[in-house]
Amino acid sequence: MDTLIGALLALVSAFGWGTASVLIKLGMRNKSAITVNIIRLYITTFVYISIFLITGKYKEILSLSPEIILVTFISSLFGFVIGDYFYLNALKLMGVSRTVPITSSYPLWTMLWAWMFFGKKIITQTLLGALFIFLAIVIVRKGGLEERLNPKGFIYAILAPISWSIAIVLLDFLSLYIDPFALAGLRMTFAAIGISIFLPKYSKELKGVTKSEIGILSGAALLGLIIGQYAFVKSVSLVGSHISTPISAINPIVSSLLAVALLKEPPNSKIFVGLILAVVGVVLISTVH
Repeated sequence: MDTLIGALLALVSAFGWGTASVLIKLGMRNKSAITVNIIRLYITTFVYISIFLITGKYKEILSLSPEIILVTFISSLFGFVIGDYFYLNALKLMGVSRTVPITSSYPLWTMLWAWMFFGKKIITQTLLGALFIFLAIVIVRKGGLEERLNPKGFIYAILAPISWSIAIVLLDFLSLYIDPFALAGLRMTFAAIGISIFLPKYSKELKGVTKSEIGILSGAALLGLIIGQYAFVKSVSLVGSHISTPISAINPIVSSLLAVALLKEPPNSKIFVGLILAVVGVVLISTVH
């Protein structure tokens, strides 16, 4: 039963992340990705801290050992600052169709680290499911325009999933000591602190953000960084990152389908082929006993 619930929560995170991506694309066409990320993280952190103060959850956080706090900080930096920095730069240098198939390999890196450092058993059915999902994402993104391959961009695209996978696999360790909601909020808070390093460079652009853009980003933060992240962390606490990660990795397919439905982007047969492969992959992983 835990496997099924964990798989469903991972799907919730994928839909949250995928929908948030479409909202950002819809409402933030004239802002840089880093500016968007700063605002999202600040909004999310404000919400989490408010909930912690109202519910008294902050007491649990204050009781954590310095070692756990440090590991949580490292996880947040690798996930939302370092990893996203490499990803955004790869997108800028190579474009979506070249970058995403490479960065979508993070579930495989996560499974490797979980096996090497935490002794997680990776059975053939789980690995096959992960490969189906990875292939689905590659096929969907191949439907986009071809971009030239930039050597520096390629290195960034490799470093991004490695960074994300380090952040994710640390959740296996952290989920043993911290409640999933507290862990999700603490990671967001640390990520907001980490990304503040970019404030001086993007202060002018941040001052030009409109109320409507703040509203859209608030919705994206709610779906992606509050609901999506909490569902993912909870999923990891139930079934481990080696199962949660490949299922949640279908979020680019969710984004593509929503872009066709809501943004009126032209449909592509590869999207539907990818969707079928992704569904097969999710079923394989979620039915592991």
